[in-house]
Parts: sequence; structure tokens; C-alpha cells
Amino acid sequence: MTPAVDQLDKLALPYTLHQYQHETHCKSFGLEAIDKLKVSADLVFKTLVVDVDSSYLAVAIIPALEKLNLKKLAKVLNAKKVKMAEINKVQNSTGYVLGGVSPLGQKKRLVTLIDKSAEALSTLFISGGKRGLEIELSPCNLALSLEATYANIINE
Repeated sequence: MTPAVDQLDKLALPYTLHQYQHETHCKSFGLEAIDKLKVSADLVFKTLVVDVDSSYLAVAIIPALEKLNLKKLAKVLNAKKVKMAEINKVQNSTGYVLGGVSPLGQKKRLVTLIDKSAEALSTLFISGGKRGLEIELSPCNLALSLEATYANIINE
């Protein structure tokens, strides 16, 4: 399937796959997933890769309709500056194309933060590693599989 699905299978963690037909003209992959899967926007999360102090990459998992707060993220990571990573760095590090970047099954394990809002959910949706594929799983199992930390990293 995808490296993301393979990772969950190896860890024997429960999940549900959801597939839909990706429209090539679609610019917002998160909005497309919300619309095609007919789920609450609060449940769909996007995976963002950031460049931390120009020395390493990290992953931020936030609700699809929210904006990442780079200053909050920098503070949590004890960094001076955090910026969105360049596309080629994202693809080389994760092994995924934009719109299909999953936090799971990446080529290199990156420091990962999940927005604190996920903790209150019973399940959430993340990219399954390709456009048109979403994985539904518990936030607890997502954090466990990624050795991720919860933090307040979105604009309020």
C-alpha cells in the first residue's frame, strides 16, 4: 500500500483507510478530504514540514483549516527561527509528494508535534501517503507511532 500503512501494520495499531478520487485541479488537499469524505473539518489534520534554525526538519500536525503558528512552534522546539521547508527538502526527507505527505512511514524520522486540539478527539484523519488516501486512527496511537508530543502550535 504505502509506507504509512505499512508502519501501522508493523506496529499492529488499529486504523481505517478512506479513499476518494483526488481532483488534479484541487489546491487545498485538506478541504478536498473534508468534502469528499463528508467528515467534520475538526477531524482532518494536515502534515506540515518545517525547517528549524536551518539545521533540521520537523513535522507539525494541525487541523486542516487552521494556520500553523511558527513562533509558537519555534518556542516549543527551543529554536530561534522556524520556517516552512522547501518542497524538494520535504519530498527528499519524507519520500512523499505534497498533498500526500503522511507523518507516518517517512524515509527519515523527524521530530513531530501534534496540535493539542487533537487530544480531545476519539479519532482523526491524516494523509495515508498519497493524494486521495486518508488514515483514520486515534490521536493516542498516532502520537505513539511517531513518538510525537502534543503542543499548542496553531493561531488562536
